[in-house]
Amino acid sequence: MQSGHQLLLLQGGTTFFPALVEAMDTARLVIHLETYIFQFDGAALRVAEALERAALRGVVVRLVVDGVGTPHIPTEWQQRFAAAGVRWSMYSPLGRLGLLVPSNWRRLHRKLCVVDGALGFCGGINLIDDQHDEALGRLDAPRLDFSLRVAGPLVADMVETMEQLWWRLQAVHKARQREFRAAWEALRETRPVGDFSRLLAKIETYSRFGARSALAASDGDLSTFQAGVDGARASLVLRDNVAHRHDIERAYLRALGTARTEIMIANAYFVPGRKLRRALTMAARRGVRVRLLLQGKYENFLQYHAARPVYQKLLEAGVEIHEYAPSALHAKVAVVDRRWATVGSTNLDPLSMLLAREANVITTDQRFADLLHDCLDSIVSCAGNRLDTLALSQRPWRQRVLDRIAFGTMRALLFLTGHRY
Repeated sequence: MQSGHQLLLLQGGTTFFPALVEAMDTARLVIHLETYIFQFDGAALRVAEALERAALRGVVVRLVVDGVGTPHIPTEWQQRFAAAGVRWSMYSPLGRLGLLVPSNWRRLHRKLCVVDGALGFCGGINLIDDQHDEALGRLDAPRLDFSLRVAGPLVADMVETMEQLWWRLQAVHKARQREFRAAWEALRETRPVGDFSRLLAKIETYSRFGARSALAASDGDLSTFQAGVDGARASLVLRDNVAHRHDIERAYLRALGTARTEIMIANAYFVPGRKLRRALTMAARRGVRVRLLLQGKYENFLQYHAARPVYQKLLEAGVEIHEYAPSALHAKVAVVDRRWATVGSTNLDPLSMLLAREANVITTDQRFADLLHDCLDSIVSCAGNRLDTLALSQRPWRQRVLDRIAFGTMRALLFLTGHRY
């Protein structure tokens, strides 16, 4: 974990989209964007327009979307991107059998963006209108979610992981077209060479002043935001299916295992595995106040019912569970002892922990942890409905049977992928 980072907490699309568009509109060299969902309407449309503007003025623009979250890009935008020079690729498009093939459950779930190698974004916010949800429809209030704008050493790690994925996708695409020489060349580009490497010298020069000037040159100066800090220690932690299979889980376990006073977690899809459940239970039993802010809306059968048996065990151990009431919750953030905090794309559920590509920023800066803690504390106090152990256990027997069916189904599906949870 390195020092010297500028961190700005962005809550919801109403703050995230303008910050992202502003950064793209000041780009000089390269924009690289990855997202799970990209819907080309509503507030998210401004991001697509910013990508188009950047490409038209000569910026290298690369976009990667997931084949489940974004199964297609509208024809109009494919044409506009082609005319402007925006290059885009789809991660693991679904074939004829779709999600019936267990290997297709491995998704690109991270939400990353880097502008000019100097300014990065990492969080849980998809490129979708804040008041629209694919499962719930039109929302009465904006979705609760967070992202982080960051400048500092970890942005280079973001560049590296995004470059590697980009060139791997190009290699797969070329191989499917039987252009094997081009596929081999793309595989060689998984190291920072090729057209991007020819920009690296410029990016390194720009980064020496760009990390600060890119922020200060606009209304986004950190000094104008209450939720921003400078000089923070932070790192980028990844989850993938090769070299970083358990990195994010281990980071959580270390933080929970050393907690002494308080743990606060806001997480959209919460069905933690045995190790995380045990860490939360042990923390509560040794006197740590553990508060969870979780999804209060019914989105789907597994999401709702598989979580209930877990809730019951945690409540019995003394963990507080609050369900977010006003709207959909999509956050993936946590604070431990006001000294450790994380913002990212990782849900505490099997998909994120075992199958998907994820990215979180972790910081030990007490100032930032205080800011995130106070934000979550306010939300829990004003907008959380606390679950009661007795009420949960006394629900109709049909509901409790559905809970067990959902939990068993989830474990059976994981077994098909070779995982235990």
